[in-house]
Amino acid sequence: MKKQSKTILGYKVERPFLVSGPCGAETGEQVMQTAIELAKQPVNLMRAGIWKPRTRPNSFEGAGEIGLTWLKQASKVTGIPVTVEVANKKHVEAALKSGIDVLWIGARTTVNPFAVQEIADTLRGVDIPVMIKNPVNPDLELWIGAIERIVKAGITKVAVIHRGFSSYEKTIYRNRPNWEIPIELKRRIPEIPMICDPSHISGKRELLLPISQLAMDLNYDGLMIETHINPDKALSDAKQQITPAQLGELLSKLICRKQSIDDILTLRMIEGLREKMDKIDHDIIELIAKRMGIAKRIGEHKKENNITILQSERWDEILQSRMQSGLEKELDKEFVKKLFEIIHHESIHQQAQLMNTSEEEVKK
Repeated sequence: MKKQSKTILGYKVERPFLVSGPCGAETGEQVMQTAIELAKQPVNLMRAGIWKPRTRPNSFEGAGEIGLTWLKQASKVTGIPVTVEVANKKHVEAALKSGIDVLWIGARTTVNPFAVQEIADTLRGVDIPVMIKNPVNPDLELWIGAIERIVKAGITKVAVIHRGFSSYEKTIYRNRPNWEIPIELKRRIPEIPMICDPSHISGKRELLLPISQLAMDLNYDGLMIETHINPDKALSDAKQQITPAQLGELLSKLICRKQSIDDILTLRMIEGLREKMDKIDHDIIELIAKRMGIAKRIGEHKKENNITILQSERWDEILQSRMQSGLEKELDKEFVKKLFEIIHHESIHQQAQLMNTSEEEVKK
């Protein structure tokens, strides 16, 4: 795994910036043993949940403030800085008093602007590094809003953590990654370091490596991977945790590709292919514009003859035939389906505008 140097949260580190540790701090012995084993790996920051916002009551909800002491003792022995999740003013004050190095705001807190603002107000005047997880629901603006609140409080070292999004649909993931959301966040705030949390995205150990690899291939800056000295006995999220030794095995298999291209010949080849891609993109836009023009003409005929906009049988025919054509061209069926759903939605929108337009406006 070839590494590249980068500054994350004020730390000069080699990519990937690695945050690891147990889902929850359970005992002082567990935290210390995990820390000692993590010190054998290239871990930049040790994590542990002290206050656990569990979905249901009567489950392990964290050890509380005593866990801060355990973490600081582990940090003193190993030299690894430590981070905890904070959800309110009391948490922030306790963490700062204990000398915790980095704070993180969890997904269940990011979703609540009132809670984020309370944390921001408490941090005003204290320039401690802060990591912000995405909200549980797929809402980019809510995520950006949380970042803005923390930055406006004077925090200069900020990173985001992509831990996936809740979904009613059952998938292979615990939380759907919805990669397009963090990608768009990075486009809009390119300077912000982005860390992937494959533990919470996957919910299971066997998916940690492929999710981590994809994150690195998407040029993420770091990873947050949960580790436990005895994962199967963990009091929370046992299935997604691994041992520090297994973390080392995962890292040994991880390929950390570089963003830039040094070889001139390769660069020219890629630039040539990109030029072809750009031309095809322009052609696609031209074709879609022509298609929308035809949709409008169909809409005019529907209006003149009092025909409904939506023709369900025709739409089903279009969808099935396009998906079949896509399969024949080795395109993913779901991709083709989503593409034509978007195109169809816009066609409906264009025709609906015609239906709502007055006769005088049509004549113009």
